[in-house]
Amino acid sequence: TLGIDAIWLSPFFPSPMRDFGYDIADYTDVDPLFGDLATFDELVAEAHARNMRIIIDYVPNHCSDQHPWFVEARSSRESAKRDWFIWADPKPDGSPPNNWIGPFGGSTWEWDEPTGQYYLHIFLPEQPDLNWRNPDLRAEMLDVLRFWLARGVDGVRIDALHNVMKDPHLRDNPENHAGHLGTHRTHGLEFDRQQHLHEFDHDDNHEVARAMRAVLDEFEAERPRVAIGELHIFDLDRWARYYGEGLDELHLPFNFGLLNTPWEAGRVRALVDAIEAAIPPGGWPNYVLGNHDEPRIATRVGVDEARVGMMLLLTLRGTPTLYYGDELGVRDATVSIEQMRDPWGIRMGEAQFSRDPARASMPWDDSPNGGFCPAGVEPWLPLAPDLATTNVVAQAADPHSMLNLTRALLRLRRASPALSVGDYRALDAVPPDVFGFLREAGEDRYLVLLSFARRTVTIELPEAGQAAIAVSTALDREGPADLANLTLRGNEGLVLQLA
Repeated sequence: TLGIDAIWLSPFFPSPMRDFGYDIADYTDVDPLFGDLATFDELVAEAHARNMRIIIDYVPNHCSDQHPWFVEARSSRESAKRDWFIWADPKPDGSPPNNWIGPFGGSTWEWDEPTGQYYLHIFLPEQPDLNWRNPDLRAEMLDVLRFWLARGVDGVRIDALHNVMKDPHLRDNPENHAGHLGTHRTHGLEFDRQQHLHEFDHDDNHEVARAMRAVLDEFEAERPRVAIGELHIFDLDRWARYYGEGLDELHLPFNFGLLNTPWEAGRVRALVDAIEAAIPPGGWPNYVLGNHDEPRIATRVGVDEARVGMMLLLTLRGTPTLYYGDELGVRDATVSIEQMRDPWGIRMGEAQFSRDPARASMPWDDSPNGGFCPAGVEPWLPLAPDLATTNVVAQAADPHSMLNLTRALLRLRRASPALSVGDYRALDAVPPDVFGFLREAGEDRYLVLLSFARRTVTIELPEAGQAAIAVSTALDREGPADLANLTLRGNEGLVLQLA
């Protein structure tokens, strides 16, 4: 076993699959591609029997253009569902109502010829935005939350929460003269030529976040539920506001800082320290090193560096989220333009903009399709490289593998109060290429030392003394360690238990 506590599922709802299921045609059912509600109920029961929790994607910003709500809304301007979406008249010259640009490029407005208005879609035209200012729509979407929580779901990851509320006056966004690149994976694209003031991180998002949290709290007496929010907000003060005044919004506003920070000890430490300073009293941090929208960490920073990254992720104060395959050190797959499925990549027309390479199938063994599907069946995307060694079966048998490193770190984290809930304190007396920090809870104390250098470095801590190596990234060092003269190999990390 890996030793995880929860599984986060990406969308499994009925969908035309124009954007990997994030274009939902029915919020309260299961797409036949994956099974049915009975299948889902069985999954929840089996997970709970193993002391694991189930977290699902909740997509409040938009639905599919094939959802019955939108089909009815676009049938007539007088439709009862018309105001469940955001419609606007064209400008006198027939152009869109404002200048908003979406992260996939192009205008966020689509012309609807039969009714003579534009509708808003922050993402694809097939993903019309829901109007959370309409009380009936809001009530319906909150009931969607109740539906899944009543089926035993332990929490939700709220997709694109930063986009849910928009300026009610639909004002133009100003140009981005400063050249500041605001969100991930859009560098150099037209999206970054605007300051997204009116459809991104709107102050009214907090009202919606509180309403969602209140629904989760309705189920709190049965057992704890968690609200996680997708927020591509890199101003930490604005990001931290999503914990809410009195911690009444998100339990965990997703923190994507490590996905975008240069892989240098000083930069990583500065980010962690800034996050610790920004979180309100009583708030709990969280960290992410990989997800379905970014290149995998083993591709971004390197295979050896990814082992240091895993030790970082699993020893920092806060809740870690692991992207499937990162526990093996899976690298990005090679996906040609002809094989591409990502609508972002297809629209851009260049493979480097595609998210597909990080979305390849999970490699379970070294069979032709990695155990994901039988030989002779074409998997939905090409598999990642190094299948012979980067698979679950091979790494389970290798005592020094990335999989066994992940298992060892998770076992230690679970057993140690310091690593699971203890305080964090960064160390200054380490070389520039080393990030060192203490985790402490009472008498339980651990020192974490992470080398970002490719060469050997020697550490001489002023608090000289003896310690015991609990885990090394290579899984080849154990026993006593002298803190007055400690050597780290290139791209090596150590977790040391202090007396």
